[in-house]
Amino acid sequence: MSEHRDVLSTPGHLVSLVARGFARLSEARLKPFGFGVGHLPVLVALRDGKAGTQRDLARFARVEQPPMAQMLARMERDGLVRRTPDPADGRSHRVALTEMALSCLPEATAVLMQGNRDALAGFTEAEAEQFVDLLARLLANLDRLAAKGPGRRWSSAVP
Repeated sequence: MSEHRDVLSTPGHLVSLVARGFARLSEARLKPFGFGVGHLPVLVALRDGKAGTQRDLARFARVEQPPMAQMLARMERDGLVRRTPDPADGRSHRVALTEMALSCLPEATAVLMQGNRDALAGFTEAEAEQFVDLLARLLANLDRLAAKGPGRRWSSAVP
């Protein structure tokens, strides 16, 4: 990659613009279901049995515990989740989807998938698959860099 590339055409900037565009599209399409784009990782994790506590959900969604607690409180208020004391740990709660959330999730998912297809108009199926694979690799690289922790140099080329 050229060192002289305009900062506005770097992968980081373009991915940020794409992410905001997808978020706007998704928010608009999810609003009729009472969901927000930030709810998706929670809804999917609970639906698929990948998480059942606030700690598990925060880890799955890659967010810190305080924002997850706030989101769960809003989702509970809005009737999307219910929290019950964890019988194995009195300090923890189990989180589950409500019937309302479960009944809306399939159609909301279908609407989001259509939004993704609409956004990828003009891409061949192979290009769309390659794009997703490239984004997954990019995310893995970013996760590795983040695991190095703050204050550590990301490039061995920097003294």
